[in-house]
Formats: sequence, C-alpha cells, structure tokens
Amino acid sequence: MTVSFRFRRLAFVALAAVVGFAAPAGAASRIKDVVDFEGIRQNMLVGYGLVVGLNGTGDSLNRSIFTRESLIGMLERLGVNARDAGLRTNNVAAVMVTATLPAFSRQGTRIDVSVSALGDAKSLLGGMLLVTPMLGADGDVYAVAQGSVAAGFVASGAAASVTKGVPTSARVANGAIVEREIAFEMSNMRTINVMLRNPDLTTARRVAQVINNFLHSQAAKPLDPATVQITTPGNYQGGVVGLVTDIEQLRVEPDQPARVVIDEQNGVIVMGENVRISTVAIAQGNLTVRVTETPQVSQPSPFSAAGVAPAIDPVTGLPATGGQGGVQFAPGGGAQTTVVPRTTIEVDEQSNRRLAVLPEGVSLQELVNSLNALGVGPRDMISILQAIKAAGALQAEIEVM
Repeated sequence: MTVSFRFRRLAFVALAAVVGFAAPAGAASRIKDVVDFEGIRQNMLVGYGLVVGLNGTGDSLNRSIFTRESLIGMLERLGVNARDAGLRTNNVAAVMVTATLPAFSRQGTRIDVSVSALGDAKSLLGGMLLVTPMLGADGDVYAVAQGSVAAGFVASGAAASVTKGVPTSARVANGAIVEREIAFEMSNMRTINVMLRNPDLTTARRVAQVINNFLHSQAAKPLDPATVQITTPGNYQGGVVGLVTDIEQLRVEPDQPARVVIDEQNGVIVMGENVRISTVAIAQGNLTVRVTETPQVSQPSPFSAAGVAPAIDPVTGLPATGGQGGVQFAPGGGAQTTVVPRTTIEVDEQSNRRLAVLPEGVSLQELVNSLNALGVGPRDMISILQAIKAAGALQAEIEVM
C-alpha cells in the first residue's frame, strides 16, 4: 500500500513538472497571432446594383439621375422600353454592394454582402437586391449578389421618433455566390514568406529562431524587419501546408519599441512597458479665476403699489426715490421691482500642487504613480508627456492620433 501511494505521488510530481516546463511564458504569443502567411489573405469586392420593392422610401428619380438611368437600362435588357415614359416611382434605390472574398474560396460557396444607399433613399427596409456582379481590383467578376436586405427602421409620430440601426445601410446574409476562384496553389510551394503584422527586427529574429529550434535545422531566416522566409524540408510530411499548421502554434515573445500613443481628442494615453524617463522635475498647476454673475430680482412687498413710476424732483430733475436694496419707493408710497446684481469672484492658484522629481530610468508604473500623486488628469498628463519629450527626458516615441 505504501509503495503504491509513493508511486502515485512520484507520478503526480513528474506530471506537474512536465506541465510547468511546457507552459509558455506569460508574454509569449502564438506565431499565427503575430504574423500573416503568404497567400493566405482576403480580397475586397465591390459592385453597383439596385434595390427594389421599397415602400415609398427609395430614391427620387428626378433628383437621382443615376438611379433613373440604371432603372431604364435594366428594363431595356429585360425587353421593356421605358425610355420615353415618365418614371415617377420611388420604390427603387441605387446602392453600392461590398463584400470580402475569403482566402481559398471555391466556386459555389456563399459569402455575406453589405448594401449602402447612394441617393436620397430614406430606408432600405423590405427591399430586394437584384443581381449585382461583384468586381475585384483587377476588374474581373468574382461573385454575384442577390437577395433580401436586412436593414434598420424608423418609426415616427407627431412628437417622437425611434430609429434602429442605420436604415440606409443593410446586409444580405449569404447573399453572394462565388463564381471565380483566385488561382494560388499553396501545396506546390517550396518556400513560404511569413509577414509580421508589427515589423520589428528583434521579433523577426525570434520567430526564425523558434522555427529553427522546432525543425532542428536552419530552415527559417529573417529577410527584413517584416519578413521571415521558411524553406520546407524535403522529407517534411504534409509539405508546406503541414509545415504552416505546425509552426503557427509555436510560441514567441514579440518585442515592441518604446512608444506613447496619445489621442488628444478623447484624452486617451497608451504607454508601452519599455517607456523610460530620465531624471526630471515635474510641476503642474494653473491659475484659475472664476467670475460668476447671479443677478437677483427684488420684489415689492404684498399689497404694495408695484410698478408705479417714481416721481420727478422738480428741483434736480431726477427720480425722487427712497429706501434701500432693490425696491424703489416713489413719493406716493409705491414700490418698483428691480434687478440687484450679485457677483462672486473665486481665485484658485492650485497651491496644493507640488514639484515632483522622477529619478533616471523610472518605469511606466512609477511614472503613472507620480503623475497621479500630483492629481494630474489625462489631458494635463498629455501636456506633461509632450513637455518631457521636448526636454529630451522621455526615452520613447510619441505618436499623436
């Protein structure tokens, strides 16, 4: 019994050691999450079409000339002569149709399309997209779209309205059929290029080293900060497809430059962990003078002859008034309503702000803690970081969005 318990305990310790050894580092990412493989890419498609069947929310044909000409051209192709007729329908809308063709899409597969109004249509709800050729960047037709559109709606009354989504933008689920494939034979490749999404020399070299350690050969080599070339071993099972499947699961720790990204419009600051600050002293404070005018209206007492014009002194020629405050008393005992000014002036010198000294080589966390201790908000922090950069004490790149 003791031997069995001891054996199970040793087996558990060994398993824990293996799992701990195989666990990746916290900052490591899969290669497939930081790179793109050559040939595995999407392609953009675009087309121009008509949406019909709208409930009086389509384009005005007298103002949207392109809709009118497209409608006439479509009817003529169907054998209907509408050139000399006065078209007054408002159930048709001209739209732009866009889609993304996935990598290695085969003929007959379906993809989603997005539809957006071009003219003055108010809503595409309930419409039907007619046959629309989808063109690629080379001008060839790769898909054909048609189907019922799903759009938002607008419900309005005399005093209120409700809008759901964008009524002039819609989507057709599985609305396009792929008619042409993009010729690319990945299985015949002997070498494949791996493109880094964030080009960096250190990251490119680490990716090559991880792949070479996995293959036990010098099959990968970095060509530039954004490209790593991999040569498929001659006896590798599965060829380049099997190679890509295996290496995309490998872990690598990406490197990143010290950078501070600032969005001044929204007051957002993003700083990388490699941002360092040289020795610098920071003080932040503003002189704020606030003048507030709150005039008050002084009303006469009840049962008084309010609003009586004051009498004129025959000697001085001025209104003969008496009393004090905001109520004027006429010689006849009447009182007037008057406005009494009230002014409040506040001066804030922010004397509670202190001068903070940041030693050389402080980290991101120490920088944030110091600025927060000064009571600095995001927008003031943006000005401070720009001033530190101008002083040459910020060892990072500032990018303003």
